[in-house]
Amino acid sequence: MKHILLITTGGTIASARTDKGLCPELSSDELLEYVPEIGEICRVSSAAMFRLDSTNMRPENWLLIARRIREEYDRYDGFVITHGTDTMAYAAALLYYLIQNNRKPVVLTGAQIPINMRDTDARENLVDAFRYATDDGACGVHIVFDGKIIAATRARKTHTKSFNAFSSIDYPEIGFLRGDRVRYYIHEAVTGTPEFFDKIDSSVTVIKLIPGMDAGIFDYLAEHTHAVIIESFGVGGIPYYDTADFADKIELLIRHGVRVVITTQVPHEGSDMTVYQVGLRIKEKYELPEAYDMTTEAVVAKVMWALPRTETAAQFRELFLTPVGNDMM
Repeated sequence: MKHILLITTGGTIASARTDKGLCPELSSDELLEYVPEIGEICRVSSAAMFRLDSTNMRPENWLLIARRIREEYDRYDGFVITHGTDTMAYAAALLYYLIQNNRKPVVLTGAQIPINMRDTDARENLVDAFRYATDDGACGVHIVFDGKIIAATRARKTHTKSFNAFSSIDYPEIGFLRGDRVRYYIHEAVTGTPEFFDKIDSSVTVIKLIPGMDAGIFDYLAEHTHAVIIESFGVGGIPYYDTADFADKIELLIRHGVRVVITTQVPHEGSDMTVYQVGLRIKEKYELPEAYDMTTEAVVAKVMWALPRTETAAQFRELFLTPVGNDMM
C-alpha cells in the first residue's frame, strides 16, 4: 500500500461558517475524518502547513510547500495538497517549475463547498486526488477536480461557484476519474532525476490593457517591480493612439532593467505578435518574449522562477521561451 503525505493549507475545503463568512478552520486530521475510505486506498500522513483562504496565499507560501516536498520526497510515494480554489492555478503552476523531472505525483485539490456541509464536492475531490496520487501512471504536478486531471501549467479557474471550477486551457485534460478507476487521455513520461528549485522573485506585475488606458502607469512600475506581464489585445496588439506612449514606456521599463513579457487577455489560442503591425513593431524593436499559448497563471509562475536564474534580458528571454514540459506548445 502506497504512502501519501497530505499537506493542508486551508481554503474552502477546510472552512467553517462564522459570523463574518467562511473561514478555514479544520485541521488535516479533521479533514481526513470525513473521508475514512482513503484509508483503504493508501497509508496517509498529514502536515498542516497553513490555515489560509487562498486569497491570502502568496508565492512564498508555495515556495515553502516545495521545500517541504523536497525534504519529504524520499519518504513518500506521492503528495496531495488541499488548497483554496481562487489561487490554486497559480500554486500548481509555480510548484510545476519548482519541482521538475518529478516522477512522484504532486496533486492539488480543493472544493467549492466546505467538506462539513451538505451537498459538498469536497469528499469526492479529496478521494479522487488520493486515487490519482496512488495510481502507477501518476507523476508530476496536477490539479484533480470534478473528476478531471489537469496539467498544472494549463489549469485555470473558469467558474466561481460550479463544481466544474477548473478548465484545461488549449491542452487536453490528462485524464479523468470514474469510481475507483483512473483513465488517461495522455500518458506522461518523466526522464532524468528530480530537480528542485529554491529561489523565486515574486516582484512581478500583470497589467491588463483596456481601451484608452494611460501609459503613465508604467512610470510607477519602472521603479517598483522586476517584471511586467502585459495582457495585450487580441493576438498581441499594443496601442499606438495619437502618440507612441506605450512603446516609449516599454522602452523605459527595459532601461530600468524590468523584464517585459507580452501575453494576451483572450482565454484561448494564444498570442502571435507578428500578425498585426500594432504587435510586430513592438516585438521587433525590443525583442520582447511573448507567451504564445501559455496561461497567464503559468506566465506569472515562470517569470518568478526565471528571474533569479538570469542576469541579462537576453538570458531571461531565452529561458522564458524554452519550453518546460507542456507549458508552451
